Amino acid sequence: MRLDRLGRSLKELLETIDMFKARGLAFRSLEERLDTSSAAGELVFHVFGAIAHFERRLIIERTRDGIAAARARGKVPGRPMLDTDKLASALKLVEAGVRPAQAAKQLGLGRSTLYRELAVLRDTMPFTPALEEVP
Repeated sequence: MRLDRLGRSLKELLETIDMFKARGLAFRSLEERLDTSSAAGELVFHVFGAIAHFERRLIIERTRDGIAAARARGKVPGRPMLDTDKLASALKLVEAGVRPAQAAKQLGLGRSTLYRELAVLRDTMPFTPALEEVP
């Protein structure tokens, strides 16, 4: 197992290894070739853990900088907004007896998106027989 997968932060990583130590276990990473059963291995573990934490922080900073730069260029990060016209058309198709998966395919909507929106509509709208049949 790699060190950066063992914990989300350096603190969590150290707590996990301390928990192992309290149970009489040693941690061995085949990827980084370290073993916490010896003093030297524990030192190397702490150094590698600090480096992994540093790398994670750099990735977070770069991601934030990239998003800020995209926004400065007028880009909007994230998923595009759901096209309400397509959703209304899909609802009409479903009410006409077309399977939701087929309606989504015809209109270029994601199948899971359509099912999620149909579930929301089913919960908020008065009784609609076509929506009651949708899983």
